[in-house]
Amino acid sequence: MLSCFVPAAQWSNLMLPQLQSIAQMQPYPLLFATVSGAHLYGFPSPDSDYDLRGVHVLPLREVVGLKTGQETIERYASLPSGATGSNLELDLVTHDVKKFMNLMLKKNGYVLEQLFSPLIVQTMPAHDELKTIAPSCITRHHSHHYLGFAQTQWRLFEKEQPPRVKPLLYVYRVLLAGIHLMQTGAIEANLVTLNQQFQLSQISDLIERKLQGGERSTVTAIDRAFHQQEYERLTQILVAARDRSHLQRLRLRKMRLMICWYGFA
Repeated sequence: MLSCFVPAAQWSNLMLPQLQSIAQMQPYPLLFATVSGAHLYGFPSPDSDYDLRGVHVLPLREVVGLKTGQETIERYASLPSGATGSNLELDLVTHDVKKFMNLMLKKNGYVLEQLFSPLIVQTMPAHDELKTIAPSCITRHHSHHYLGFAQTQWRLFEKEQPPRVKPLLYVYRVLLAGIHLMQTGAIEANLVTLNQQFQLSQISDLIERKLQGGERSTVTAIDRAFHQQEYERLTQILVAARDRSHLQRLRLRKMRLMICWYGFA
């Protein structure tokens, strides 16, 4: 197994206390806070920041009153890390319950990956309730999120001289995650785990290259031609998987989500 992949069972033994410290800076209770970004995706380099994402719960007076609370709160911190001897860069972004649920009702793969992240920093029972409801919000239209993000990252990869490994890894991750979602209806954000299904030999090499070389790791011109063929091939597979998918065309659980939100309010 690649050294950069951290099983969820081992997560509490790593940086959890430091990550919890920034979560506790939020002015409102957190329904959940999880780790996203490169650490969730399976290819963090030594200089990768920690991206925490979650949901906060506003008090009733700030939901229905004349002065409403913050829909989105962002926190940044740099904390000492005993494990590495350097500072730990933390970035926490949370949405209030209503905004997060509205995002769940759109073709937004990000919020679903944040919700189902196994790297949990903080949680409460309602976190599990949201995870129970979420699958009924997934439709074929979520493929557009993955196709669009892959295209954006591919353009970034093409534009850079020399091209970096990081956007290329994002291309592979979102395409494989999208194909997996269309085929199974299940959220899986980790590229190492996804590649156990797809068995692409280039993935391990790219991850190791980023792990060793950091955020500025690059690929050669010869590699670039191969990866373009793979990008086009996987894009076609994702489109075909969407067209054959058993997933519903329209979301069915808007009312259930709104009832859940009113329970928090």
